[in-house]
Amino acid sequence: MEDESFTNLGSPESPCLLGKANPNKEQDRFLPVANVGRIMKKVLPMSGKISKDAKETVQECVSEFISFVTGEASDKCQREKRKTINGDDVIWAITTLGFEDYAAPLKAYLNKYKEMEGDRVSVPGRSTQRMQLPQHQQQQQQ
Repeated sequence: MEDESFTNLGSPESPCLLGKANPNKEQDRFLPVANVGRIMKKVLPMSGKISKDAKETVQECVSEFISFVTGEASDKCQREKRKTINGDDVIWAITTLGFEDYAAPLKAYLNKYKEMEGDRVSVPGRSTQRMQLPQHQQQQQQ
């Protein structure tokens, strides 16, 4: 039986979605355009602007990329009779799909994340401790 939990991302032509009915509205299949625009703006000079069309194009592309990678990782998990995709599965999928240049930095990030999660769990009485935010983000939350 095929798991259809990932059918909410990607275009109808996505290899992950072929042959599946997708009743979701278009906006439900994509990352929020405001978030995409915010990420895009971070790499522009202060005076730089991004057209609505550019944001929507990147929105569709990144959503399709996520669907593509997740679909490959999901297939691996199904072959291995597992239900949960983990970070190593995502890195495996990225490498398998030809994006090996991204594998090393993602692996470093994943290892750092696992270290921080390990620290979080190993602190007695602090099992709900959150990852430390950068100083400027801590001040914004207060």
